[in-house]
Amino acid sequence: MDTTASELIENVTQTDPASALEGLLQAGWGKLTVGRVLSALLLLLVCLTLARLLLGTARRLVERAALDERIKRYILRGLRAFLYLLTALVMAGSLNIDVSSLIALVGVFGLAVSLAVQDVLGNVAGGMVLLFSKPFTLGDYVSTADGEGEVAEITLTHTKLDTPAGQRVMLPNSKLMAGQIVNYTVRGVRRADHAVSASYDDAPEAVRRACLRALERTPGILPDPAPQVVLTAYGESSIEYRVRFWAKTEDYWDAHFRSLEEIHRAFAEDGVTMTYNHLNVHIL
Repeated sequence: MDTTASELIENVTQTDPASALEGLLQAGWGKLTVGRVLSALLLLLVCLTLARLLLGTARRLVERAALDERIKRYILRGLRAFLYLLTALVMAGSLNIDVSSLIALVGVFGLAVSLAVQDVLGNVAGGMVLLFSKPFTLGDYVSTADGEGEVAEITLTHTKLDTPAGQRVMLPNSKLMAGQIVNYTVRGVRRADHAVSASYDDAPEAVRRACLRALERTPGILPDPAPQVVLTAYGESSIEYRVRFWAKTEDYWDAHFRSLEEIHRAFAEDGVTMTYNHLNVHIL
């Protein structure tokens, strides 16, 4: 310890405590004084109070907004970090601490980190877009270029799907946003489209009548829009038809499989021939 500081410490009991502390601060940090430190503490108290008021106001505004709960949390956390950083900079300025070099260092460090984790940042950006645009929500059944399944969880970096086979698929949000997303749940209804073939010897009216009767016996099929049976093509050995109907999303698969069984049963009852590829060999 230098001589000036030692003398100040030895004379603390002989002088005013505030004057002694100010002298010690000047000896150790040059421009720091008791008044400046007290002003900085008062400024810190004011900044923290304002930050709390702003956070409270922002929380009330965010709660009223029609946003996802995760987005609300991210907004509030980001605002809190920004206010605390701003408070630290204000405090440093009040104490005459040069923060320009520190800001430059933080900028360089942030650039290096962003280059190192650019894939993660891309996934985070994709996650924010997903949360704001809401192409799907939890519980929706979606199909993507890398898999399909029920949405189990949406994070900032990955989206987790549960497949019908009981597998958990994690898809990066950046890759997910770059491809096509098909949502089978959002409308609440789905259309089934069966390809059916019948013999040329069977009249289209008979085939259509058998298919419609099969659909009438299938539970879960919606009457509006009405089921439809259309002739689509003339094949090499059969006429091709399309059987279409609508069902609620929760009833879709039951109606899908049950309708196939009922069509086969109706064809057998009406004598409609359900053709298949075969080869005739003639021996001379």
